[in-house]
Amino acid sequence: MNDEEYQEEDYDEYEEYDEGYDTAEDDDEEEVDEADHYAVRPNKTRIKKEIAEVFAMAEEICALAPNHIAEFELPENIEQAMRDAGKMGHNSARKRLLKYITAQLRKLDTEAIQEKLARMKNRSAHAVREHHQAERWRDLLLTDTGNRQLTQLIAEFPVADSQHLRQLQRNAQKEAKENKPPKSARLLYKYLKDLIADTSDLPQVDEDELDDEDQD
Repeated sequence: MNDEEYQEEDYDEYEEYDEGYDTAEDDDEEEVDEADHYAVRPNKTRIKKEIAEVFAMAEEICALAPNHIAEFELPENIEQAMRDAGKMGHNSARKRLLKYITAQLRKLDTEAIQEKLARMKNRSAHAVREHHQAERWRDLLLTDTGNRQLTQLIAEFPVADSQHLRQLQRNAQKEAKENKPPKSARLLYKYLKDLIADTSDLPQVDEDELDDEDQD
């Protein structure tokens, strides 16, 4: 279903979103207007900045997969609106929906939501590092200096099953020589990734140092 079809069929239920968002903004402005009498006009700028920050946060969350959105444990109306926004392209309908989501989020503890989003992003970045580290070790184990790299790997990860690793290494090298599907190489990567993930104090692989050793 394209964005136009989605907008025609499903947008009716969100027609009140602009109204709800504008009402929230109007309430803020009324508060600020009352405060103008006491010369605290800068509050209007602060409120606009806060709205922009929550809007940006809402946009980030809407871009997540539905199962990740559910991790925020938001009210059902907000969660559903976020899932709907995630299906839309960058058009006016999506912007109006994001305005509604922003207005609803501002009624909640946005700092707690922001902290959860930050933890989620950090977790994602950590997973990417684990992926690259596992790939790097796998590639090193399958080079001509694989035996030396295996010794270093075991030194870095004492809990590793050296016998199992050595068997996977040999099988992967054999498959590569015989031009067979890299089944063992995939198993080696999975084992390495699990090993890295299960190690609480992750050692950092100095790739420049390892590259220097490969050239020795």
